[in-house]
Amino acid sequence: MRGEPLALAAMLMFASNTIITKMATARLDLGTGFLISVSVNVLFAALLFALQLVIRDDPLRWDGFGFGMFLAAGAFSTYLGRWFFFESVARLGPAKASIFQVSSPFFAAAIAWVFLDERLSPMALLAMAMTLLGLLLVTSGTFGSRSAAASSRPSSGAERLPSRSRSVGVLATLLRSTLLLGLGSSAAYATSNVMRGVAIRHWNEAILGALLGAMAGAGLHLAFNRNAAGVYASLHRADRRGVVLFAVSGSLTILAQLCVIAAMSRSPVAVVTLITLCTPLLVFPLSYFFLRNEERISARTVLGGAITLGGVALLVLA
Repeated sequence: MRGEPLALAAMLMFASNTIITKMATARLDLGTGFLISVSVNVLFAALLFALQLVIRDDPLRWDGFGFGMFLAAGAFSTYLGRWFFFESVARLGPAKASIFQVSSPFFAAAIAWVFLDERLSPMALLAMAMTLLGLLLVTSGTFGSRSAAASSRPSSGAERLPSRSRSVGVLATLLRSTLLLGLGSSAAYATSNVMRGVAIRHWNEAILGALLGAMAGAGLHLAFNRNAAGVYASLHRADRRGVVLFAVSGSLTILAQLCVIAAMSRSPVAVVTLITLCTPLLVFPLSYFFLRNEERISARTVLGGAITLGGVALLVLA
């Protein structure tokens, strides 16, 4: 089986998760929702891995490098990426937040330029400029401030993700800027995709890799959130539908990550990443009809999304 169908399945799950996250944040604060989501990630992945151990014929082979890369990928995606993503969905709305996810090739090119001394062609530089211009149009009017969507949701959990970071000036600035939130999410996911692509080629254990990433994300959240025990204890008083929605979100994200990892073992990482970046094609109509255009998708938003997609396509071709 080729990796493209798996990547397409991951894209469908990521798009659905974007809408579900928006619905969930209207009922439950982000601190509680984040904890539910990463906990379900670990439990779901652990169940799948246990089933695999029962039915598999070949023994499990140890690979220290792959182990470390899967853990690092989880730290970037399950912890940092999702933290930024949840907050950007709550403040920008699902359609605008999904636009940021397509900017991952921009960060991949920038990382290669800075750390690997890869030369960028004039076309690549133009593509990067187009991508930034499109993102600026998408966030126009919300940069550095809370959106209407954010002001209407329950008490924000962002300040508790992680709670020790409230005194850190850099993170406080990120939390005030919708543009930086979206870019932070995209950069974290881009880094994790590269790490997963490297890891699966050294250690072809997709389910275990997804479990390790989920454990890394959950472990970091518990380490930096001193209120985690209190959140668990108060779940029985939380909005039931909000809890269920975040649990569904956790199931979707771990299944999507598993599909991405498996797809990368069968197809080029660039192809898999490009397919999973097509979520706005589904999120825009789903957000418009299911959320009744709550985030007020305007012609400027659509134009910014088109310019961003065009910049990414040009960057891939460059």
